[in-house]
Amino acid sequence: MNPKRSKSKDGGKMPMVHPNAAAIDVGATIHMAAVRADRAPEPELRYLHGGSASAGRLLYGMRRRDGRRGIDQRHWIPIFELLDAEKFTVFLVNARDAKHVPGRKTDVSDAQWLQRLHSFGLLRASFQPKGQIAELRAYVRQRERLPEYAASHIQHMQKALTEMKLQLHHVVADISGATGLRIIRAILAGERDPEALACLRHYSCHSSAETIAKALTGSYRAEHLFALEQALALYDTYHEKASACDARIEAVLKELSNHRGGGHGPAPRPPLRRNRTDQANALAFDVREALFALLGKDITTIVSVLTSR
Repeated sequence: MNPKRSKSKDGGKMPMVHPNAAAIDVGATIHMAAVRADRAPEPELRYLHGGSASAGRLLYGMRRRDGRRGIDQRHWIPIFELLDAEKFTVFLVNARDAKHVPGRKTDVSDAQWLQRLHSFGLLRASFQPKGQIAELRAYVRQRERLPEYAASHIQHMQKALTEMKLQLHHVVADISGATGLRIIRAILAGERDPEALACLRHYSCHSSAETIAKALTGSYRAEHLFALEQALALYDTYHEKASACDARIEAVLKELSNHRGGGHGPAPRPPLRRNRTDQANALAFDVREALFALLGKDITTIVSVLTSR
């Protein structure tokens, strides 16, 4: 085949997909913004990272270089949200995608290279939820961290108990369970009798009251009780914050359900499911029913179907 005949009329040039593309390379202290060389006398500018003031200067500079809205950007959360609120079409691009594209010149900055790639449609946007979905995701992610923070204080409680020679963790599977927390709260309330403490065991605890009582004979020194009290208070605080997240998550799900239903009466309840067990650190409301009201499907059964294969 003749290579000259295989070329198109435009000389084999790649068509420009986003002619108004601009790019911003986000740094820890400096943001580099770049547009096409024929759109401005200064196609590349740097902006110091300093909060809303620098973000406003950056937005003003981008508008001066292209008078129309619809200019494509690359950014991260603070400036991403700023430009998105201003009705720009914002692309959040993974830096690894740009590294895999060959042909970059050494004298081209990261911002210029990203602008060039995006103008030819060679970059893909990362998924970024909008509106209440973004708000819901933020609450869920915040809630996921809180049990991890609380877990560290379980270790602090266990350390304080060990220093008092109370071997509660040997007779109770989890000191943050029903039996363990009952006993710890009673100790901090002033109870010292091992038999009285053992009577606080939950009915499902595998250890007998006699076995638990033998593990609760120790030395209740003031400094260890103080450490135990602080660890329990911090543990309770993180669970209180998790409950606050649950309230926010439930409220957003209700708003989404009301918007989807359009006021056509109450949503149907999901079908009953047998052998339901409560999970540790579960949300404080019926997530299954809330999701069923929003989506009209019981998506909680998807996990069980996949794991059964």
